[in-house]
Amino acid sequence: MKRVLTIVLLVLAGLVVAPGGTAGAHPAPLSWRLSPTGTDAQLRGLSVVSRHVAWASGARGTVLRTVDGGRTWKQVGPPDTATLDFRDIEAFDARNAVALSIGNGEDSRIYRTTDGGATWTETFRNTEPAAFYNCVAFFDKHHGLATGDPVEGEFRVLSTSNGGRSWQRVPGEGIPPALDGEFEFSASGQCITVAGKKDAWIATGGSTVARVLHSADRGRTWTASDTPLLSNPSAGVFAVAFRTPRQGIAIGGDFLNPTGGEDNLALTSDAGRTWREPANSPRGYRSAVVYHPFLRSLLIAVGPTGSDVSLDGGRRWRQFDDGTFDSVGCGRDGACWASGAQGRVATLQIG
Repeated sequence: MKRVLTIVLLVLAGLVVAPGGTAGAHPAPLSWRLSPTGTDAQLRGLSVVSRHVAWASGARGTVLRTVDGGRTWKQVGPPDTATLDFRDIEAFDARNAVALSIGNGEDSRIYRTTDGGATWTETFRNTEPAAFYNCVAFFDKHHGLATGDPVEGEFRVLSTSNGGRSWQRVPGEGIPPALDGEFEFSASGQCITVAGKKDAWIATGGSTVARVLHSADRGRTWTASDTPLLSNPSAGVFAVAFRTPRQGIAIGGDFLNPTGGEDNLALTSDAGRTWREPANSPRGYRSAVVYHPFLRSLLIAVGPTGSDVSLDGGRRWRQFDDGTFDSVGCGRDGACWASGAQGRVATLQIG
């Protein structure tokens, strides 16, 4: 399966000759195939395990799981959580997943399931009235981080080493102070990302400059770097993704100006210490981005006004869909999915 998908993606990128065609002359088209979920809840959380298994989460306590490639979905959210908004979910397989709900005070919670959502255990509930948690990410099935907006100028970062069974707050002295008005966007579950065994990045906005914070020690200490992305109370870096601990992308824009495509994307090749804008970028605000696991130069970005693809590592982009999505992800087998408003979930089709 991996070899077949890799060949298909090479054809897409024009790196090999497609049947009856010339290499690179007519790249194969991309499209999304919608998968009816049975809900109209906004699904900003997405975790792709494979072409068969995916989880999506969002408003009104919604957590969905499919194990048949999206033909059927089952609501498997924790009981008595209809008032919560599960903005992020991280799944390890068809049975094990961690879901994070957002909000001030006790609305920020983390739940864990080991039986496909049949039962859940609440493993964290925020007790700080002013704290607001946004995103969660895992290095492996044991080690993970959750991150939240600053309280009195100090970002909140939680760490787990037992698969989310328990969480500990990272001491604030290892985290750079927040700028005035700086916060994180919980638009897609991608305001924190990880790569390799120890590197993590946090995306910010809201202030006069959009920043990315980087940790090389699993979240114990962080450094901050400025990006060229637009930043104001409705703009900044909404998502970060890394191919390797050095090569990455920051994407976002202004959600109040969804068709504005200026200063909405930057690339790094030094682990986020410096950022540069590419030759062009998507034609609007984008809330999520993903590197394809097989073809190193392929990226997909999504947002409320469309989906875009880059075939050269993020330097040039073209839009291939004008539908609305909030999050995007790919599984280890190369299957890519997107999720968003009105219960929309789709799988990526090539050709």
